[in-house]
Amino acid sequence: MTFCSPAAKPSSPQEASAVDVKVEALSKNYGDLHVFRNISFEVKPGEIFVLMGPSGSGKSVLLRQMVGLERPTSGRVTIDGHDTALPETRQNVRIALVFQAGALFNSLSVYDNLALYLREHRSGDEAAIKEKVTHALRILSLEETAQKFPSELSGGMQKRVAIARALVMEPQLLLYDEPTSELDPVMSASISEIIASLKDQYHVTSLVISHDRDLALAIGDRVGLLMEGELIFVGTPAELQASRDPRIVDFLSPKIDLHHPRFKRLENSSSS
Repeated sequence: MTFCSPAAKPSSPQEASAVDVKVEALSKNYGDLHVFRNISFEVKPGEIFVLMGPSGSGKSVLLRQMVGLERPTSGRVTIDGHDTALPETRQNVRIALVFQAGALFNSLSVYDNLALYLREHRSGDEAAIKEKVTHALRILSLEETAQKFPSELSGGMQKRVAIARALVMEPQLLLYDEPTSELDPVMSASISEIIASLKDQYHVTSLVISHDRDLALAIGDRVGLLMEGELIFVGTPAELQASRDPRIVDFLSPKIDLHHPRFKRLENSSSS
């Protein structure tokens, strides 16, 4: 997904310039439901900012406000000083969003999923499109999947295709919604490495919405922690780990549910 104007696109990814993002006193209500209130933080140009929080804390709702899919109840989000609620901002700033579920078109091959945006916006002839798509596939080590369909790929591979599709848009701001959800630890680590490497190669500003503590601590330049509608922490991963706030300590502590059915099965099998 992108909010990029075709006329605003650079001729090569290297020409893209990172942008800054400011979230200022942002609040969002759905009727009497207060999702979050008075949220403020900044994402600096070229950094990876990881916004963490438990499920249901409002992370994905906040992401929708940031890209202009929904209007906040109060406050605003600006990109390089331009309010994202205004259509002209979304037309002139190259923003790509990697959805949690990938949002790939199952009726199209991997190659055609990546080429679709470029074809729809007439971004060069077919030879130029092929060059950009092939480059993105190579960066994500997906060359052998080009003619496959998303349903033929694992969940981790689909996530990589979704990132490659975002990459062909040559974004200045790259947003990730739970990029490691439902992935095993090995694939999660691989996706984390990809996010970090894209920052280094393309100098793109990255905002990662995640509850994955390992990802945040490994690749975040700075992290924010959203809990019960409030942003209770913004700082470096080291500062997060050093915090003595009991809410943060509890969030970072590994949790094992001894009442989970798997432990009951183990208990029953050991006693038999």
